[in-house]
Amino acid sequence: MRSLVNWALLGLVIDRPSYAYELAQRFERTYEDALTLSSVSHVYMALSALRSRDLVEEIAGTRSGRQPKPHYRATEKGVREYRDWLVEQISEDRQRQRLFVLQLAALSRNPAMALEIIDRFERRYLQEAAGTPLPAGDATAPDGAAQLTTRLVSEQNRLAIGARLSWIEYARQQFNALAHGNAAR
Repeated sequence: MRSLVNWALLGLVIDRPSYAYELAQRFERTYEDALTLSSVSHVYMALSALRSRDLVEEIAGTRSGRQPKPHYRATEKGVREYRDWLVEQISEDRQRQRLFVLQLAALSRNPAMALEIIDRFERRYLQEAAGTPLPAGDATAPDGAAQLTTRLVSEQNRLAIGARLSWIEYARQQFNALAHGNAAR
């Protein structure tokens, strides 16, 4: 399964069984502008895909009343695959970072271009970092959950920005050394 929306919705169902419209509302509050739904119908399509893979199931007896709203919960398989998917993101993130470094290093014979890219990358990175809003968290979640989300996102951003800026400075030094004919280490 490739859809980030499907995985995000599965995580919400694992957190708390819900019906589709409630999931759409929780999704919007939880993921804000980090991940978006095209429409509420996107949730219905995602739930259908998750059901077809046996990752969620309809809770028996929840279709009652004038407008039946079936509730969905995660299956054991869904919980297991969600955990595996979250851990796998580490490899994908590292692969993307490594690819960027390899593409930049391919410019070793043109350090001026590499330095220009590093400068642009730094400016863009700082703009992105400055524009990263803190999530409000899920208003229906217990207070501690919303506060935990804010603290985790804030600390992850702080550490990532510091590490990325350190790497940018290191790469700049390396390409400056190449530009001036010095072998940097």
